[in-house]
Amino acid sequence: MAVYTPIDEDDLTALLADFNLGPAISCKGIAEGVENSNFLLETERGRFILTLYERRVREGDLPYFLDLMRWLAERGFPCPTPMADRRGRMLKTVRQRPAALVSFLTGVAVQHPTPAHCREAGAGLARLHLAGRDFPGERENTLGQPTWAPLFKPLGAAADGLRPGLAADIHADLAALGAGWPAGLPRGSIHADLFPDNVFFIGQRFSAAIDFYFACTDALAYDLAICLNAWTFTSDGQFKPDCVPALITGYDTLRPLSVRERAALPVLARGAAMRFFLTRLADWGATPPGAMVRPKDPMEYEARLAFFRRLTDDPFASKDSA
Repeated sequence: MAVYTPIDEDDLTALLADFNLGPAISCKGIAEGVENSNFLLETERGRFILTLYERRVREGDLPYFLDLMRWLAERGFPCPTPMADRRGRMLKTVRQRPAALVSFLTGVAVQHPTPAHCREAGAGLARLHLAGRDFPGERENTLGQPTWAPLFKPLGAAADGLRPGLAADIHADLAALGAGWPAGLPRGSIHADLFPDNVFFIGQRFSAAIDFYFACTDALAYDLAICLNAWTFTSDGQFKPDCVPALITGYDTLRPLSVRERAALPVLARGAAMRFFLTRLADWGATPPGAMVRPKDPMEYEARLAFFRRLTDDPFASKDSA
C-alpha cells in the first residue's frame, strides 16, 4: 500500500455521493507498499480502505479481485469486503483511476513471526483455499514461472550493479527452474502475496488477510511456497527452521497436502524467491519521485535464492510441528 495519487475533499464528496455510507469524517494516506494509492477513510457509517489502482494493476483484472474478495467474505473467510454503490457497482473511478472501497479490518501485522504465528498463518491460507475452491472466476498468474526469464532480460545490468556476477547466477537459477517446474498440481484461486504485512492477528490468532491484488489461478502449493519464503526467513536471509513445520502443519491440518505437493515444495519455494527478487529488482529503479513509498530491497530475496542454491536436502520435509 502507498500513495501515488493525492485526493481532496471534492473527490471524496463525489465518490461517496454514490454510496449509502454518509459523508467523509477523515481520510488519511497509507504510506506502505509499492503498488496502489491507499487511504484510510472514515465516514458516518464506519471505517473503510479506499484504493486507487496504479502501476502493474490492470483494470481488466479488477473484477476478478473484487469478486474473489466478496466470494471469500460471504463464505466466512476474514478478508476485506468490497462495498457496492447504490447501483451494485464495486468498481469506481477517482482522479481518472479505477478505485474501490472495502471494509476496514482490525488486527495487527507482526514483524517477527513466531512458530505460533506461522501455524496460524498456514491454517489461514488453507481456509482461504477451501473457501475459494468453487469460485468460478479465473485469472492467469501474470507473474508466474513462464514470465520470469522475459522479466529479467532487461535487468541484468541492474543485477550486476547490486552484486558483480549476480546476473549469471540468476540466469542459472532461471534455467534450473524452467527445467524442474512441476506440472499437474491441484490449482485454484491463490492469494500469491500472503506476507506477514498482509496478515492481521489479534494476539496470536489469525484475524484477517488483506491485499488480494496479486490473486490469481495457480497451484495451491505455490501459494504455500510463497508463505515459506515470507514467514520462515529473517529479513537478512537467515532461515528459521522452527517456523517451517509450524507453517506446514497449520496448513496441512485443514487441507492435507498430497505427496506430490509436498515433494514439490523446494522447487516451488525457490521459484517464489525468484518471483519476488525479480519484481523488487524491477521496482528498485522505477519508483516515481515524490511517492510516499520506499522500494523494497531485492537483495533480501537474493539471499533466499542463495539459500536454495546451496541446498543438499529438503528443508521442508515432514517433521514434528513446533
